[in-house]
Amino acid sequence: MKKIIYLFTIVALTISCHKDLDQNPIDPDLFTEVEVYQSEDDARGALAKVYSALAVTGQQGPDGDPDIDGSILDEGFSQYTRILHTLNEISTDHAVVGWGDPGLPNIHELSWDVNNGWTKGMYFRLGQVVSFANSFIENAADLANNSDEVGYYIAEARFIRAYAYLQLMDMYANVPLVTTVSTELPEQSNRAEIFAFIESELIALDAELKDPQANEYGRVDKVAAWALLSRLYLNAEVYIGEAKYAETITQAEKVMNSAYALNTSDGNSNGSAYDELFLADNNTNGAQDEFIFLIQFDGINSQTWGGATYLVHASIGGSMDASAFGVNGGWAGLRTTKALVDKFGYAITATNGNGEPTAWSDSRAMFHTDGQNYEMAKIPKFTEGYAVTKFRNVDTSGNAGSDSSGDHVDMDLPILRLAEVYLNYAEAVARGGGGSANTALGLINQLRTRAGAPQATAAEMNTQFVMNERSRELYWEGTRRTDLIRDGKFTTADYLWPFKAGAALGQSTGNHRNIFPIPEDVLLVNPNLQQNPNY
Repeated sequence: MKKIIYLFTIVALTISCHKDLDQNPIDPDLFTEVEVYQSEDDARGALAKVYSALAVTGQQGPDGDPDIDGSILDEGFSQYTRILHTLNEISTDHAVVGWGDPGLPNIHELSWDVNNGWTKGMYFRLGQVVSFANSFIENAADLANNSDEVGYYIAEARFIRAYAYLQLMDMYANVPLVTTVSTELPEQSNRAEIFAFIESELIALDAELKDPQANEYGRVDKVAAWALLSRLYLNAEVYIGEAKYAETITQAEKVMNSAYALNTSDGNSNGSAYDELFLADNNTNGAQDEFIFLIQFDGINSQTWGGATYLVHASIGGSMDASAFGVNGGWAGLRTTKALVDKFGYAITATNGNGEPTAWSDSRAMFHTDGQNYEMAKIPKFTEGYAVTKFRNVDTSGNAGSDSSGDHVDMDLPILRLAEVYLNYAEAVARGGGGSANTALGLINQLRTRAGAPQATAAEMNTQFVMNERSRELYWEGTRRTDLIRDGKFTTADYLWPFKAGAALGQSTGNHRNIFPIPEDVLLVNPNLQQNPNY
């Protein structure tokens, strides 16, 4: 806790992301906090630290000087997108992991407690992002009076703070809402208050962020605010008990009318346009035009054992050839359940001797089946369940990423991309928000055309079909838990998957699992906070 509170005053960036945000390192021993903000270039370096709080884990490369105390969660585990995948994908039908690290098996079993390192780690990681953003916004304010560019920097920091609060509200519900740097113990806010704050910030940022695609790659513009609003409104019924599907459609239409576009040009003879979204050169191969908000990774300049490095290495095991993925080996951990595989049942083109699927015409069905069991008898070992080949550290020509050791990965990870906004629109229409049913069908079919999948028909376009399409398009991108909760299927018996809640065939569990517990450490430090129900 003390380390987190201290670190929000440190704006030095010792390890940058891609060259778009490269800055000379600022030694915190040589500058006071105020002196760091004396020039536009210094402020830009501090902004890079706000962005990189979602990418890296400490002050010196992949490990060695963590931002978050290693007694909470190992530094390699504590990277933001790695915890996001653990909490929002491994807790669902999309993924399992066979490792036995403390607290990790409990995630897919939906059996975590108040001391689970993964749920604690996310709370502290997001709290750190908020702290960095608050510090930047306050300390760059004076400089912004004489610099329009710094004004844009502040708007970007406000967006990242709003994003962090949306994740905190989604995962922990009633958290403190803190927008200034303070030593006072904050009061607890409720979801309605946090929702209103996020909404008002994102609406205000429409006038504060740069115009669509007027910013450099890796930095957000107005479209990011519209896209995040569409996600916020889509889940409003869960967060505040009030449906806002019409508002979802309004924001989605603004995004769809912007300059962002689906990546449909396949430059990879061994893959597809969908495949290019998750390659090492996705910052230049056309995928970048679909990415609205992303987290940058570079095998040399932003090394971490989380991020894209985790998704590539952890997905490789069994008979898989690691060199085909541009890395030096696999960690034999991540796989999927047949519940995800079965969503591609319409596209099966080959089966094995047991009649189990082994090939599909839909290019989004990216599974390795050789030596893997379709029916999962237990979660360990790696051969239980099909492996996922969605993420690879090679470019469109098959060349490996920049780290010659094969350890670290260049692929950037999209947090908001245009395809999700298409699906937000289609789901909001299906749930009665208005809009155009023909437009919704057309958007779904654009995604299916890119994947080589059969065209959907108007008769198919109900809520369940759209939810399944979200699963097919967005699996392992960090949204599945939220989608299942919105659809009433995360904890209930309405939808079961292998080893849901610890049962081989799946079972229901208490609805309190729709949110995570506030870490016990935080409650001990701040008596103003109350634990979430049934924890």
